[in-house]
Amino acid sequence: MARHINLSSGNLACLVLLLLAAALDSSSADQTKTVEFNVKPGGMVHSFSEKLGRYECSFTYASQGGTNEQWLMSLGLSDEDTLFSCSLWRPQGKSYLFFTQFKAELKGGVNQIKYAQAYSQTAAGGQGDVALKDEEFSVKGLTVTHNEGKFHAELSKLTVIGWTRTLEL
Repeated sequence: MARHINLSSGNLACLVLLLLAAALDSSSADQTKTVEFNVKPGGMVHSFSEKLGRYECSFTYASQGGTNEQWLMSLGLSDEDTLFSCSLWRPQGKSYLFFTQFKAELKGGVNQIKYAQAYSQTAAGGQGDVALKDEEFSVKGLTVTHNEGKFHAELSKLTVIGWTRTLEL
């Protein structure tokens, strides 16, 4: 069972920058993609999915309170197509919606989740990322999901990175 790795915000920033640099150094412009989508309150379950080549990231959630929020989803593929990343977040920092559930899933040839982290607040306006507690979410197979009864309804960012190839030892 894959679990997320506890990284300090400095190490996480380094990891994200390395992944972005690897994707941006690629000779192909189709190695990264960022799209906007609306997160809608009202308590109903909604889904948003985006593909990058054959790889796909889907985000399913239900939230309450406020009005629609503009979020971003960024997808990236490493130079040698060994890692696929999916990050989604509210660019303004903290979401004012109360999430009753969330699930992110990697599809299309991803073998295993290498890293996953969820946040109640994203870095914005001089504030840093605030990670959810370990017990608030879990990684199972190719899915990252809230833990019923443990998740405190705050979500502003989610990052998932998966292996796309079987690594030989």
